[in-house]
Amino acid sequence: MLGSTHGTLTTDSRRARVIACGEQPGPAVHGRPADVDDLDVSGRPLYAGVPDLDRFFRPESVAVIGASDAEGRPNTGITRQLMAWAGRVGARLHPVHPTRTAVFGVPCFPSVADLPEQVDLAVVLVADPLPVIEQLAEAKVKFAVAFASGFAETGEEGALAQAQLASAVGRSGLRLLGPNTNLNAFEYFREDLDGPAIALITQSGHQGRPVFALQELGIRLSHWAPTGNEADLETADFISYFAERPEVGAIACYVEGLKDGRSFLLAADRAARRQVPVVAVKVGRTETGARTAASHTGKLTGADTVVDAAMRQYGVIRVDGLDELQDTSALLARAKPPVAEGVVVYSISGGTGAHFADLASEAGLRLPQLSTAKQAELHEWIPPYLSVANPVDNGGHPVGDWRGRKIIDAILDDPEVGVLVCPITGPFPPLSDKLVEDLVAAAEETDKLVCVVWGSPVGTEPAYRERLLGSSRVATFRTVGNCITALRAYFSHHRFVHAYRSPFDEAPRALSPSFRKAQALMRPGQQLSEHAAKQLLRAYGIRVPREQLVTSAAAAVRAAGLVGYPVVMKASGGQIAHKTELGLVKVELTSASQVRDAYRELTDIARYEDVTLDGVLVCQMVERGVEMVVGVTQDELFGPTVTVGLGGVLVEVLRDVAVRVPPFGEEAARDMLGELRGRPLLDGVRGRPPADLDALVEVILRVQRMALELGDVLSELDINPLMVLPRGQGAVALDALAVCR
Repeated sequence: MLGSTHGTLTTDSRRARVIACGEQPGPAVHGRPADVDDLDVSGRPLYAGVPDLDRFFRPESVAVIGASDAEGRPNTGITRQLMAWAGRVGARLHPVHPTRTAVFGVPCFPSVADLPEQVDLAVVLVADPLPVIEQLAEAKVKFAVAFASGFAETGEEGALAQAQLASAVGRSGLRLLGPNTNLNAFEYFREDLDGPAIALITQSGHQGRPVFALQELGIRLSHWAPTGNEADLETADFISYFAERPEVGAIACYVEGLKDGRSFLLAADRAARRQVPVVAVKVGRTETGARTAASHTGKLTGADTVVDAAMRQYGVIRVDGLDELQDTSALLARAKPPVAEGVVVYSISGGTGAHFADLASEAGLRLPQLSTAKQAELHEWIPPYLSVANPVDNGGHPVGDWRGRKIIDAILDDPEVGVLVCPITGPFPPLSDKLVEDLVAAAEETDKLVCVVWGSPVGTEPAYRERLLGSSRVATFRTVGNCITALRAYFSHHRFVHAYRSPFDEAPRALSPSFRKAQALMRPGQQLSEHAAKQLLRAYGIRVPREQLVTSAAAAVRAAGLVGYPVVMKASGGQIAHKTELGLVKVELTSASQVRDAYRELTDIARYEDVTLDGVLVCQMVERGVEMVVGVTQDELFGPTVTVGLGGVLVEVLRDVAVRVPPFGEEAARDMLGELRGRPLLDGVRGRPPADLDALVEVILRVQRMALELGDVLSELDINPLMVLPRGQGAVALDALAVCR
């Protein structure tokens, strides 16, 4: 299941179904049931409750269906591991097998119905879990895990079997993990580690191994949720649950495909509200489904573009590799919020410091030059011929004596410094040992972040294994790249959560007056003519040029007189996607004779191209602005999305666009503009005046409202170009294309 189950319902029909059928449109919100008011105007939920998974991770009683102690059978090893895990968490374990009286000396029951108590968790080891689900429902079991494979991962037939399983689970009242999952949730978690923990979510269990192994480096792991095929419980459920756990400092995810876009955003929103960082590797590029792709924006936004934008919109930190997932999650889980954003690089080698500083600056980290007074202070212990402006090069010898700690303390004492990074390219005892001792001691006494990059390929040195990994206050990395990636995420996360305001709180719940006008213009399955598409824009208060639709040359001349010369003339019809390419646009017409000739030429081309027209548009000519594109496309996971970018005839060549998933507010709309490479054009270049940014933002927000209200009937919208006039003069939609679902 990739998309919303609401995909083919209109907004009115969704609400009618909820009211008439008593259907609960969303899960409980902080213990209260969701109602119609918890839906936005598109019919999608605005809140998601937190599933109570306490009894899943810490059950009091467990049933193992298909338990075995016969040597050589796969179920035997699983049963043995589950028994050990149940002992660690203090759960009573009940084996279930139709032909055994005992398993590993524990009394065995022939069926679920024979269990001596109502169990919290059932682990299903049989090949076909469907019949067992129905038995578990009768026994009022709360949770089940299905290991069996052969479902959606195998193709169409398996997907059908999984749909049947999901349907049975939905009727049963229990919650299911899997199918096609594994034993990761029942691993051995070290209990001798303290500090904030990482909670891990993976769709492929093997891909979580590197993060789970962080325990060997002294970093605490609290939970592991291997979601498998997500027939029921999904990544979003576990993000919501982990975000509420006081021991969780960060959530690390390996995601192959999202089950439902809105559920994921609501879970990410919950984590953002609680300032819990979510770090994710996202692979498995999803299919966006069939698109008409008549619009420019339809060609510019693929599924992964939307996923990436949605993650950034809600503060999910996307990384590429499992090593980055390890290091970034570990830093975010354990580091205190920054007291300043300045990063100082401190090393015994000028080359090492310069190399790190170059890479860090390129990544966007701020490396402030230390003040003259601070540099003079550092030169009390560092030879005057060495640079201490930042990076700080100590030359090597000062780290071997009392001067080393003085230098570190002086750097950390600078109010502009929030992070000290010491790259150590390789061990050089005893100096490196003394340097590490001083760094660890300083980190224990400061509220600022101290990072060490231990570049030795061996990693067995006592300074690394015993001192650095033994400190919960020093963030230790093995590569420069991972250190910079983690630091960039560290600053970005804290900036994001400090300013975060949930867009769901302000999302529109009631339809606007524009909706009824726009609904009358919709033609299911058809592309609207430019004239009709502009009427749609007018309905939502988006400015279009003065224009008239005519069906004769004489009428065209009269219209030009009313509109005012010079004019633009365009063929208007529902089959036309790109008029310029077909020669169906004439510009800068300044006389009646030019208008007559243009009318005849446009209609002749339309006949030759076998294009049906509803007429010819005679339009006001608008100049002196920045050409932008604003559009709506449908994503199978997230529903309607809004795109803005540089427009005009080169839009698909430049591919300079930003995407957001509604709902979003004014600040997010302005942030979209900041993501564009061509953003300086809006500020005015080569003597041109600054563009009217407020008007552009207003158009983006009005298009978003249109996307929310018409998302079920509007497949694509493309305003290109949107001419953004000089500041204070507004923005005008010169052309528009709309495709109905």
